[in-house]
Amino acid sequence: MIKQKSIKMITLQKYRDMKGVTILKDEKTNRKILQADVSEIAKNPSKFEDLIDAIVAEERKDEKKISWESAKKQLKKTRKI
Repeated sequence: MIKQKSIKMITLQKYRDMKGVTILKDEKTNRKILQADVSEIAKNPSKFEDLIDAIVAEERKDEKKISWESAKKQLKKTRKI
């Protein structure tokens, strides 16, 4: 159970005003929680998909970067392309 006082809001600038969506971060366990009003998502599903993409990108921002050529080689090696 996540204690209320250990949770703080995090915002992604572009989506700060998106109705029906709240993003919470637990500072102790670093878990993130996305609360979404399904009726609001249904009104604009593509904006919600963009929000999820932005959250994933933010989470991966510190990961090691690889070149497109290296990525293609890895994908070909594993027969994904």
